[in-house]
Amino acid sequence: MKPWFQDDTLTLYLGDASSVLSDLPDGTVDCIVTSPPYYGLRQYTDSELEIGREPTPGGYVEDLSKVFRECRRILADDGTFWLNLGDTYSTPNLWDGGDGSENSIGLHGHVQKPNGRKRPDRPAKNLLGIPWRVAFALQDDGWILRSDIIWGKTNPMPESVKDRPSKSYEHIFLFSKTEKYYYDYQSVRQRQSEKTIEDLAHRHTFGNKSAYGGVREDLGRDRREYVASDGRRNLRDVWMLPTRPYAGAHFAAFPVDIPLTCIQAGCKPGGVTLDPFNGSGTTGLAAAMLGRRYVGVDLNEQYLELSLRDRLNQPRSYRRLEKMLSLLSQQNVLIALAVGAIILALMFLVSALEDLLGSDTRLGELCGRRNLRWAVVILTIVAVLTVVVI
Repeated sequence: MKPWFQDDTLTLYLGDASSVLSDLPDGTVDCIVTSPPYYGLRQYTDSELEIGREPTPGGYVEDLSKVFRECRRILADDGTFWLNLGDTYSTPNLWDGGDGSENSIGLHGHVQKPNGRKRPDRPAKNLLGIPWRVAFALQDDGWILRSDIIWGKTNPMPESVKDRPSKSYEHIFLFSKTEKYYYDYQSVRQRQSEKTIEDLAHRHTFGNKSAYGGVREDLGRDRREYVASDGRRNLRDVWMLPTRPYAGAHFAAFPVDIPLTCIQAGCKPGGVTLDPFNGSGTTGLAAAMLGRRYVGVDLNEQYLELSLRDRLNQPRSYRRLEKMLSLLSQQNVLIALAVGAIILALMFLVSALEDLLGSDTRLGELCGRRNLRWAVVILTIVAVLTVVVI
């Protein structure tokens, strides 16, 4: 399939994710980070191919599984797959157009648009467990579920319900194709509090009793790394992050912090990151910020235009600026070398002319001094080093 847009680091496709991905070669993607449309929460297009508008949760799970089977095929054997999903409640209002109740406003903050579909096969007020239904289906397809990460929202959408706690989190599942895969845990280690560092550095155990005075001898190598000198610990599976509304797109766009962490840990440097549900381009923005190539797919051309114009072009502009500064730096080095060489050449020329004419001037005396010539050479070298460092 011909890309909708393509350059050296960015490729965007317009179309149904399953159809687009079926044309891509095996093992060409190193990392997948995506947040697909949630079940029954918003209508983004008028296309019948849009995922999230299925009559039943089972249909939604099967449609997503179909996309992710293609993802598994094109993912490298050592690649990782990060999936963000929120849940949905079962209610007649959700499918008849909504009435402003808890169920016509989804957990992800999407406002439901009427679509005339029949309601889910569960009594009203049931939390459908969509994320785990999808996770179990992917396990059945051969994916290895490595982690269930909780995205705790520090600024969750308000809810008017009074018969249950308000929802304030979503799931981020980490999958792999094989038992051994690329995961750079060092790059995403978290800073520990000073008190934690101090406690861990002095605690050790004799039998079942705790004491203080040194590093625990029974901790093993991994535990000692936990008390590393840099004061950092392994990334934990609860991420407290605010939602970051994005003007022009649906207001539930997940924060760029999420794909930044996923790509940093799960995509090798210079690798390719895929988002089969491009949306507003958050994953693509993160990929570009980290120097990874990006492939995005979306059914809605307006979203592709929006993401290319407002998000994906941002890091591209930064790269162009860096390239210009790099070229300028190279030019300044050449200028410094040229100036130094010209000054030395003039000094030798003046000295040679005075010797030839038999004259004796103050300028000729200065130009003939060896130490002054060395001073010019040293100053030229200093100028070059200054340009390179700056």
